[in-house]
Amino acid sequence: MAHDIYRKIIELVLEAAQIARTVGIQNILQPGLVKEMIIADHLGHQLITTKRDADACSFEKQTILYEYLSCKEGDTGQFDRMFKEPPDKREESLNRIRRNTKVFFAVFYANEQTKVKVIYEIEPEIMVEETERQLDVSRNAISHVGFTELWVKRKGCIVYEDK
Repeated sequence: MAHDIYRKIIELVLEAAQIARTVGIQNILQPGLVKEMIIADHLGHQLITTKRDADACSFEKQTILYEYLSCKEGDTGQFDRMFKEPPDKREESLNRIRRNTKVFFAVFYANEQTKVKVIYEIEPEIMVEETERQLDVSRNAISHVGFTELWVKRKGCIVYEDK
């Protein structure tokens, strides 16, 4: 029984991968990509699928960039591999946030992690301030910088909420 279900799931993933390639997405299983697709769909953004770039942009003006963070209910969204030092690497890390017009933080339901509960919009400079604060107190040269929903709720505003 489970074997048949697994086979069906694999067939659907292979079909999704084939469809994704028609729009230039070569690796549908790239970490975070499906959730980024879901967020972009909710916000009406154009997805950017390259690994080192922003997550999305405006359909009207591709120079308007957006970054997405996500988590499930009760968890933390994070920027991975942020450099505390040396100074040039730190600036490069912070520019991953600064390059964006807005940062969006999506919370997915814990029991249905393909369904968005709420999306917050946060100004990049507010994210940079908190990122710098966390990097300053970190004991590591490279850190993951985390943001809770409570922090984002205080610093951002809701732009989508599941009813």
